Amino acid sequence: MELVLGIDLGTSYFKLGLFDRTGKQCGLGRVFVPKDTPDKNRSELPTDRFWTLLRKGVCQACEQAQARPIDIQAVAYSSQAGTFVLLDENNKPLTPLVIWIDRRADKIDSRVQQLWARSDFLQMTGLGWKAPEHATAKLCWFQQHQPDVWSRTAHIMTISDYLVFGLIGQNVGDAGTSSLLGLLDLQRAKWWEDALPMIGISSTQLSAQLRPGTVAGVVSTEGAERLGLKAGIPLAVGSLDHHIAAIGAGVGYVAQVSESTGTVLACLRYSNRYQPIPDCSSFCMGPGQTDKTFYQLTFSGNGASALEWYQKQFAPELTIAQLVALAETVEMGSNGLVALPSAEQYQGLEGFLNASAKHQHGSYVRAIMESTAATLVELVDSLCPDVRPEKIVATGGGAKSDLWLQIKADMLGTEFVVTDCEEPACFGAAMLAAVASGWFDNSSAIAKDWIGVKKKFPPATEAHKRYKQWYQNYQEQVKQG
Repeated sequence: MELVLGIDLGTSYFKLGLFDRTGKQCGLGRVFVPKDTPDKNRSELPTDRFWTLLRKGVCQACEQAQARPIDIQAVAYSSQAGTFVLLDENNKPLTPLVIWIDRRADKIDSRVQQLWARSDFLQMTGLGWKAPEHATAKLCWFQQHQPDVWSRTAHIMTISDYLVFGLIGQNVGDAGTSSLLGLLDLQRAKWWEDALPMIGISSTQLSAQLRPGTVAGVVSTEGAERLGLKAGIPLAVGSLDHHIAAIGAGVGYVAQVSESTGTVLACLRYSNRYQPIPDCSSFCMGPGQTDKTFYQLTFSGNGASALEWYQKQFAPELTIAQLVALAETVEMGSNGLVALPSAEQYQGLEGFLNASAKHQHGSYVRAIMESTAATLVELVDSLCPDVRPEKIVATGGGAKSDLWLQIKADMLGTEFVVTDCEEPACFGAAMLAAVASGWFDNSSAIAKDWIGVKKKFPPATEAHKRYKQWYQNYQEQVKQG
C-alpha cells in the first residue's frame, strides 16, 4: 500500500488524512487540541503536547486505513496563521506555541502601529488585516513583558515552521503562512528587511521562506520518531489553511473562487497580478504554487459561530441538523427577522431585528444563514469587483447544508459547487505530498484525477431577483441596527 499524509493544523482539531494514488481517503485521524489558558487573554499549546497530538493522529489514521507508517510516501500540511513559538540558540522552545487567538497584546505596541501606518505597508505585504491577535503585536509583548525570554530568543517560528523543523531539522517554512505576519516582502517572498528593525527583529531569527508545494527536505531519523513515520520521505511545505483547503476543493479547476463557512467566513481566488485591495481590513495575499501567482483572501467573523451559539444558548435539546431542518420550512426573508452580522456577540437575542413571538427556531436559524450569505456577497464583490464568478466551490461546515448553499447561490446569482472530499485541507495538503512523492508532475494534473463534483446548486432566477431587493433592505437595516 502506498499513501501520502496531509496534515491539517487546525485551531480546534488536528486532522491527519491518508490518501492513496487514486485520491481516496483511506484513513483520518482527528484529535482535539486542548489549549492552556493561564489567564482570560492567553491561549497556548505546550510543544510536547503538539507532538503527542500529531503522533496520536498518525496512529488513528493508520489504524483506520489498516496501514503501516512505512506505507506513507510523503507528507505536507495546512497551517493556521499567526501561531508561533520562540526558541533558543540550541533550538529548544522557550515558550509554548502561542495560538493566534491569544489576545495578550490587546494594547498594541506603538512600534507595531507605526509599522502598520507606513504608506508602503499594504503594497509590500499585501496585508490589510491588523488586530491584537497579530503575531507582531505579541512579539513586542514578549520584548516588553518577558525580556529574559526575549534576550535568549534566537529563532521565531510559526507553527508550520516548527513542524517542518521538527521533521526535517531545517529552519525553513512556507511564505503562504508567513505572509500573515506582515513582515514579508510578498512579491519577492523575502523578509522585509526595512521593516524588521522597527519591531526589534532580525531576519536571522526567522525561517527561510519557500513557495507552497516546494519540497523542503526529507524526514530525519529524529523527525520520524516524533510522529512514527518512515525516515527519508519528502516533506513539502504547505500554506495557510484557507489556501490549502481551496486547493483541495479544486479552486482554479472546479471553480474560479472558493468560500469556506466555518468559524471564520472566507473567500479566496487566485490572481496572476499582485493587487492588494486598499482600505480593506479583512484582506490578505500570499504566494501561489507557481511563480508570479498569488492567492487573494477576504474574510469575516460572520461565519458559522452564530449558528453554533444559537443552538447552545436557545435550543440545546436540538441538534444543528434538526435546527437546519426547521429552517427549511421558513420562507425567504425569515418572516421579517433579520440577524445582524456575528449575532452571537450581542446580549441575548439583541443581535436580531424585528423579533416577535411569531419567530421560532427555524426563523432564527434561517436569519443567521441569510446574514452569513449577505456577508459573503460583500467578500465576493471585494475580490471580484468587475463581475461575479460563474461558480464558487464551497468548503467548511457550511458546505454540509444544502439549504445554506442554496441561499448563497440565490443571493449571489452564482452556482455553488461541492466536491466529494469532506476534509479539503487534508486533501489539499495530500495533493502537495503526492507531487512531492513523484506520483504527479503538478497539482493541476492531480485535480483532474482526484477531484470530483458531488453536488451543484444553481441559483433560481426568481429567488435571485427577490434576494437582490432583500439584500438592499438588509444593508439599510444593518446600518441602522
